[in-house]
Amino acid sequence: MKIYKSALAAFIVSLCCGVATSHIVAAGSPAATASAAQVAPAAPQGPGDLNALIAAGTLADLRWPNFTDYRDSVKKFYAGGGNSLAWIQNGKASPQAVSMILLLQQASAKGLNPEDYDASRWDARLAKLQPTSPKPSDIDLAHIDLALTVSAMRYISDLHIGRVNPQHFKFGLTVGPKKYDLADELRTQVLPAADVPGALAKIEPQYDGYRRAEDALLPYSKMASAGDTPLIPVPQKGVRPGSTYAAMPQLVARLSQLGDLPSNASVPANSTTYSGAVVDAVKHFQHRHGLDTDGVLGKGTVSELNVPLKMRVLQLQLTLERYRWIPPDFPEPPIIVNIPEFQLRTMRRQPASYLTMRVVVGKAMRTQTPVFAQNMKYLIFRPYWLVPTSILRNETIPKTRRNPDYLAANGFEVVDGNGNIVPSSPASDDVIDGLRSGSLRVRQKPGPKNALGLVKFIFPNQYNVYLHSTPEPELFSRSRRDFSHGCIRVERPADLAAWVLRDRPEWTMDKILAAMNTGPDNVQVNLKNPIPVLILYSTAVVDPNGEVRFFDDIYGYDKSLNRVLTNGPPYPD
Repeated sequence: MKIYKSALAAFIVSLCCGVATSHIVAAGSPAATASAAQVAPAAPQGPGDLNALIAAGTLADLRWPNFTDYRDSVKKFYAGGGNSLAWIQNGKASPQAVSMILLLQQASAKGLNPEDYDASRWDARLAKLQPTSPKPSDIDLAHIDLALTVSAMRYISDLHIGRVNPQHFKFGLTVGPKKYDLADELRTQVLPAADVPGALAKIEPQYDGYRRAEDALLPYSKMASAGDTPLIPVPQKGVRPGSTYAAMPQLVARLSQLGDLPSNASVPANSTTYSGAVVDAVKHFQHRHGLDTDGVLGKGTVSELNVPLKMRVLQLQLTLERYRWIPPDFPEPPIIVNIPEFQLRTMRRQPASYLTMRVVVGKAMRTQTPVFAQNMKYLIFRPYWLVPTSILRNETIPKTRRNPDYLAANGFEVVDGNGNIVPSSPASDDVIDGLRSGSLRVRQKPGPKNALGLVKFIFPNQYNVYLHSTPEPELFSRSRRDFSHGCIRVERPADLAAWVLRDRPEWTMDKILAAMNTGPDNVQVNLKNPIPVLILYSTAVVDPNGEVRFFDDIYGYDKSLNRVLTNGPPYPD
């Protein structure tokens, strides 16, 4: 993204400090009319009738004129300075104004859109303040000052908590407690700052993953600006290592551009044989994009290779946006599940051992796993599985109608409202009618065939979603793992149980395995301290080693978020 410097460079050498512009009431303004009519004095007006502009909540000079969502903060900000101009002193931009404008123009480095903050308009505004230009009117000064205030508030809020409230997408994440008093932040932290970038450095998320994504954004933006290499033809059937492939030049060019093929790799010129370092590069690319690392050039791999770089830039930008929705700190080390990555991990910089494992999440088209945050409070060894109503009606009852012995053959019990077992082998019409009406329920007995496996981890939530083990471990070997009804199956449940119970020394791994495999049924173990669990959604992740990984937008959330952001502010709150 272009960084606008021409007018700023001139200003930096001509800055000087001075008192704020005096209050002048524009001819024909409400204050002047009131004075002429000799009525009670109106509220003090700012230069160029600044207060009238604020009350309107719109400024035509802005790329996005409507700032009603910030109007109260803007009003409070100027009231705190006696309704005087804040950024312009003696007709000149203050040093803090120049620094703030530079940050706005460089907003793309933070994954934000500089035009949301009028990046391309600041040079023309600042040119009006140059000594060689005609003296600006009070209205011009008020417009410039107000434009900078609104843009600065938008920038600070967007950088701190994101542009769009996640609850707009029905995500169970809350950004409200993180909100700044923007008027106070600008008045006390930015206006007097000798180092404006330093003063604002603290407002960004302090997570290592966020910083890595921010670092990765620059090289991907440069690659996107340089343009994509020629498209690779999609083969009719998979090209296996050792085969002939006519599009080798395009493949080598793309892998080299993306960095999967090292610059010092030995690739024979004009060769059409798909082999050696190129195969290794394809496997590396497949690993980074959540594909099977078999080295086969199939439709999926080639389609991912052909994804425009501007889309990879967008994925990184949306990742930074979603990081801003996460709470700034936690009372205990959190567990994080990233849905598109099919991965569970804990945060690294926490007073606990690092943990990572594969997961299975909800089906993309039918039973999506929700995005939310909640606290884990207990786990249950050898749990019963109470079949959810939707599964009961759509799957269990139809199967039972076709085969009255289905329930008993699969370890299910029928229970009434008091938990008493109702005979159901074979299932009678009365039992089926009770299941349809809801007076009876079905639960699966504990054991290795139980749908929840041998342990489940409970963080009470409105979605009735939890982590659990599974009797189908073979699903973890697949690259795409959206097979569940919404809950999250974990690859190594015993390791997760040990991590969760790490402050309970009596729960050794041997005791955990015994509780899972041979212990009594339905044993609940309460945690000493609740553990935050975050179910998140990010299609771009940067590993600690700097490797950038991208994943499919399996639920379409990237498209939804980008569609809202494209409309510009004011964003949904």
